[in-house]
Formats: sequence, C-alpha cells, structure tokens
Amino acid sequence: MSSSPWSLEGKVSVVTGAASGIGAGIATAFAEAGSDIVVVDRAPRQAAEPVLDAIRAAGREALFVQADVSSDEQVASMAAAALGHFGRVDILVNNAGIFTEHKVEEMPVEDWDLVLGVNLRGTFLCIRHLLPHMLERGSGRIINMASQLGQIGGADVAHYAASKAGVIGLTKSLAREVSTRGVLVNAIAPGPIVTPLLESETEEWRSRKLGELPIGRFGEVSEVTPTALLLASDAGSYYVGQTLGPNGGDVML
Repeated sequence: MSSSPWSLEGKVSVVTGAASGIGAGIATAFAEAGSDIVVVDRAPRQAAEPVLDAIRAAGREALFVQADVSSDEQVASMAAAALGHFGRVDILVNNAGIFTEHKVEEMPVEDWDLVLGVNLRGTFLCIRHLLPHMLERGSGRIINMASQLGQIGGADVAHYAASKAGVIGLTKSLAREVSTRGVLVNAIAPGPIVTPLLESETEEWRSRKLGELPIGRFGEVSEVTPTALLLASDAGSYYVGQTLGPNGGDVML
C-alpha cells in the first residue's frame, strides 16, 4: 500500500455520470490513484468504453452499470451490483447531471421535474442506497457535484441552480449527520467546464458566461479532478460539509 496521503489504493469508487466529461475525468484520476471504479451512466456501455479502457490502462478494475439515477429502482440495482461485485464501496461521487435552459415564466413543469430529478433526487438516491453500507463499515467518502450556479444563481437556469443549491444543502446536512460515524461528505461547485454539458448550452449563454469570468476562459476537466482526489483521499481528512469551488473566480468567498 502506498504511504502517500493522495493514494486510493485498495479503494472502490462509484462515479455517476462517468461516461464523459467531469465524471470520466474523475473516474480516470481515481483509477490512476489506485482505486477500482464502478462507472455509472444512463448512456449505453459503448459510450463508456473510452473511460473503461483508461481505468484498465491504469491497472485497475472497471465495472460498468447503466442506470438513470433519478430512478429508485435502477439506483438500488446499481448499488447491489457494485457491492455484489466488489464487496465494498469506499467512495461515492454523485456527478450525474442534466442541464436545460428556460426562463421561469416559460419553463415547462416537465423540465423542472427532469432537472431536479436527476441532479438532486439522483444524488439523494445514490446516497440513500450506499450510505448504510458505509456507516456499517464506519468509513466512507461522499462527494456531491454542485455548481457555482447553485451559489450565485443564473438567468434562464433557475431549475438547474435550484437543484445545485439543493445539493449544497444536502451536503451540509448529511455531513452533520454522519461525520462522527466515519463518513465524510463534501461538495465540489465547478464553474463552467469544457464538457458535453457546456456544449449543450446555447451560444448566447456561453458567451454571456464567458464575459463574467474573471479568469477569462472556461475551465478544463483536469482542473476539477484534483479537487475530487483531495476530498476522496486521506489528504482531505479534515474537510467536512465543505463546498470547494474550482470556478475561475465566478464565486469568491
């Protein structure tokens, strides 16, 4: 076993939304740090092959589970598959997310439900099905992917901002419940990062957002993954209920 506080050797990590974007980056970085990975995504296995290959290239085992995190039944099956295959889950990264754009007065109720269902309900469901195992073992890390928009809001994305603000509130509350029982819970609130999610936003929205960023550019996935590794490893052992923000200066606390 490595003596480095950044090592994840011997760990098993579940990463949702891991077929692409930030999730794929985190899954790969965790594998390179020594963790076996459960890659969870609603996309089919074919879409996840590049990240599965990267995990195996790092010498770690990869298990793919196709699941919609907004479905209680599918999340229960995912958790059972992860625990059945590896026998343990040490780290849960709730990264799966969805984004649409509407002004509040025009927003279809279906879009509100869709975004809150994946981003907030999905985070809760994954926690609900894996947390008891962590508590039983007296050890675990939960990392919830929030967003700087959950801290400052954003025009045309009230449902997305509300879902991510909810993730931050859930993170703080859960941390108060379980930190003395060995499970550390924190969140990451990235700014706009070059991913398929950013590409799904309108050119108008991206241009407006770019003009607001003090750093003057969008971020890269590689600029978020070190924060996830910090929170997953022994190097982050005194972080409890925190929301860390690799955001290019969009939020300054």
